[in-house]
Amino acid sequence: MDEISNTSEKRIIFYDGDCGFCNSSVQFILDHRKKTFYFAPLQSDFAKKKIEQEEGLKIEMNTLYYLDHGKLYEKSTAVLRISRGLKGGYPILYYVGIIFPKFMRDWVYDFVAKRRHKIQPDLCAMPSEEERKFFLE
Repeated sequence: MDEISNTSEKRIIFYDGDCGFCNSSVQFILDHRKKTFYFAPLQSDFAKKKIEQEEGLKIEMNTLYYLDHGKLYEKSTAVLRISRGLKGGYPILYYVGIIFPKFMRDWVYDFVAKRRHKIQPDLCAMPSEEERKFFLE
């Protein structure tokens, strides 16, 4: 795991590192990305520094955060923004999803987030040597 310089020019996904569903989602993004994403568990010092100190937010473990070139997105908006950086038909999710009001999207997001530990067991694949350079601590 690395620390990267000039994070304002990067795409960083902050996720619950203790969640099997979240880890599977990270692996899915690694397998389908067309843009470069970096990943940091919410439990990391790096996440605390970026989200709590620099952005002034309290980290919520049920929340996915996405820092895209200096702008922080949360929950459903983060998911939709991330979909734009994936290969295949996934970017269309952004254009379909964004037409719904944020409160509706976040209601669905919260529904899934509260049940995420039941959706998938807390198992995760180890990233390859090549993939490890995209993980931040």
